[in-house]
Amino acid sequence: MLSLVTMEILLRAKCFQRLASPGSIRALHKDYRTATPQNFSNYESMKQDFKLEIPEYFNFAKDVLDQWTSMEKAGKRPSNPAFWWINGCGEEVRWSFEELGSLSRKFANILTEACALQKGDRVIVILPRIPEWWLANVACLRTGTVFIPGTTQLTQKDILYRLQSSKAKCIITSDVLAPAVDAVAAKCENLHSKLIVSQNSREGWENLKEMMKHVSDNHTCVKTKHDETMAIFFTSGTSGSPKMTGHTHSSFGLGLSVNGRFWLDLIPSDVMWNTSDTGWAKSAWSSVFSPWIQGACVFAHYLPRFEPTSILQTLSNFPITVFCSAPTAYRMLIQDMTSCKFKSLKHCVSAGEPINPEVTEQWRNKTGLDIYEGYGQTETVLICGNFKGMKIKPGSMGKPSPAFDVKNDPSKTASTLRGNFYITGDRGYMDEDGYLWFVARSDDIILSSGYRIGPFEVESALMEHPSVAESAVVSSPDPIRGEVVKAFIVLNPDYKSHDQERLKKEIQEHVKKTTAPYKYPRKVGILENYSCFLMNILFNEHSSQTRYNKCSKLN
Repeated sequence: MLSLVTMEILLRAKCFQRLASPGSIRALHKDYRTATPQNFSNYESMKQDFKLEIPEYFNFAKDVLDQWTSMEKAGKRPSNPAFWWINGCGEEVRWSFEELGSLSRKFANILTEACALQKGDRVIVILPRIPEWWLANVACLRTGTVFIPGTTQLTQKDILYRLQSSKAKCIITSDVLAPAVDAVAAKCENLHSKLIVSQNSREGWENLKEMMKHVSDNHTCVKTKHDETMAIFFTSGTSGSPKMTGHTHSSFGLGLSVNGRFWLDLIPSDVMWNTSDTGWAKSAWSSVFSPWIQGACVFAHYLPRFEPTSILQTLSNFPITVFCSAPTAYRMLIQDMTSCKFKSLKHCVSAGEPINPEVTEQWRNKTGLDIYEGYGQTETVLICGNFKGMKIKPGSMGKPSPAFDVKNDPSKTASTLRGNFYITGDRGYMDEDGYLWFVARSDDIILSSGYRIGPFEVESALMEHPSVAESAVVSSPDPIRGEVVKAFIVLNPDYKSHDQERLKKEIQEHVKKTTAPYKYPRKVGILENYSCFLMNILFNEHSSQTRYNKCSKLN
């Protein structure tokens, strides 16, 4: 059996112009078991024929988005929006590629003129699913500034760490998080520009909505080399604070053609909806680059939190053809599905964590559609996946994708390389038919509802509470979220007489405020003494050798 910890980095086949050219419009195939690909014949031909040319200079805004604008003007693209946003309260925004171009050039002028940013400067963007988030993506591409997204669940401490670590010169956020930024701004010597997306003004901030009304859309896109840094994503690690993972203009701008063309199988008439949080690389995967590489429409729903009823209604009421969400979402959706009919939906994909075969079977029974699971990391594009036209083995991640590219900090990347192989940190195996199966992380990362959570961050937050003498954090199985965070705690002597249930809730609320709320321990075990640690973690939870060693020392 071949382990996923030896996965070769490949860059191969076809000219980008061919990758980006619109395909023919196909009718929806009614038989899900023989779903016909729109962009390739079969898996074998896809692997054989794929090639990717990497030019010296490449910029996604100029070389892809502006090319779709030209095709749109020439009538060579279906009358499908480039971007379609709803907020669930009746408001809608629809942009053509031409309108997306004009608005993003205005935003680009704000970055270069009002904010005095230059190519290579770093910009932190912490916004919910609102149109300005997409404009910020494209504006950073046009100016050559480095886009750094963050989830809106970040706390004041999280924001400070990201500002200081990245040395960002500009931050863009809403009035919800602006107070947190103001509280730490004095400690961030590089930060000199603050843009707020709000209907109201705020002292010390430039109001983006007001500025967009008056700025020119006359902007010339900068020239960027393919290997210059385009974006940075903060991702949880086994120990310490989140690490920065960098991507270049080609690693996502060209590399995600693998996702858009083959895994998502998009064409310009498609409407693609990905429910991922704007703070994660998955949003770049399926809400920006993959669909726009193929000239498809990016659909977005504001949804401050996941609401199964709203998701199902949206799939029923809007002409969404391709849907992407985490396995947790599918697990929740099938609980609420009764007589839903998705008239336009023809392709469903999932990533972020392994999906249960029972969930895929129930989804198929209710919709007539398979869920095509894919696997990748923040550092990569799609590494392997289930593709249309191939037999799906429930529970498998599918077969290797045609190519994937990794661009990262040299010293960090070097630690994951073995000759021509990139070490993913995930354990799995390949069966006799070439299908890959996920087994587990080789480190302590907890995958909960698609979120990556490092135990060290949670333990650090726990230790700041006065009642906690020692803590250990592990993964615990959960039927909905796949895994949840569980904390084992030894109390300081002064707190042992306190009401334990009340204390547990107090500790959970403390962690929510100290670090991002999605990281808090949903399960808390208070133990009598240190000797209880080892037995609880070793026999009651899924924990790695690292957790075992830590608890052995406590014992």
